[in-house]
Amino acid sequence: MQPLQPMRVDWVATPPPGAYPQPSQRSQKLSYGGPPNYPVTPRWGFPLLAWRWPTAVAGAVEQADSVDGVRRLGRTAQNSLWLLAAVAVWGALSEIWRYVLVALSRFGALSAGVVSASDAMVVSSAAITITGCLLSLVLTLLWVRRARNVAATLVGYGPSRSDAAALVGLLVPGMNLVVPGSVLAELEHAVARRPAGERPRPSKLVRRWWGLWMASGLTFVITVLWSFRDSTQALADGVLLHAFGDLLLAGVAVATALVVRRITTLLLPVDAASVRLMRVVEVKDAPEPPLRPVRASGSPR
Repeated sequence: MQPLQPMRVDWVATPPPGAYPQPSQRSQKLSYGGPPNYPVTPRWGFPLLAWRWPTAVAGAVEQADSVDGVRRLGRTAQNSLWLLAAVAVWGALSEIWRYVLVALSRFGALSAGVVSASDAMVVSSAAITITGCLLSLVLTLLWVRRARNVAATLVGYGPSRSDAAALVGLLVPGMNLVVPGSVLAELEHAVARRPAGERPRPSKLVRRWWGLWMASGLTFVITVLWSFRDSTQALADGVLLHAFGDLLLAGVAVATALVVRRITTLLLPVDAASVRLMRVVEVKDAPEPPLRPVRASGSPR
């Protein structure tokens, strides 16, 4: 009888069922079957429209007091002010021509056609100037109101005067020489992001505008009072006063347009399209940059 041989057993450990998640059929790698094939044209996807501003979409309403609204209204006000300045210069030249004709009439009779042309130029320039003044005044006041509201939203504090108080200060004689300059100084102070407790210090441009505004207002009052005089010399001097007043009005219009552009620029962020690209041409007095060590041709990278 032969002795029993020891049985050789190999132990194999297997995880119990459910120990690991079974791979799903979706996670299995599928072979590429080509582009999708649809029986009809799909109806999903983006619309075939170019990019548009939010206000161009139907139903989207832009806020009235927004930075873009201030920019658009400021551009319109500037255009009207530049037009007013041109018409005011035309009126001043018409008045100067009338004064020259008055001086020439001392030596003889003038042509009826020349006098009629001079009168037509004076009357037409005066009518267009008055219309331009009203239009520019309305547009500038609307711009000031909107700019004040936007500036108050950005800096966190409002102006010292309300819109009604500022309007009353503009209409009341005497106050209308001081209040507009103060309102613009406060607006410039706000758009420059200066502290609320600091006293507003107007820039040179605002101070010059203020001086032209006061000089134009005083000249207008003097011209109205001078018109009550009926002597020949007073009438001739009145023509010169009208010409001087028109030139001051042109200066006020130009200065106002510059102030509107300055405050609008301070209020708006920097436009990347308006920034001039610069290119480095030469570098002087700079230390030499560290150079890379020379690598042998057969050395590994």
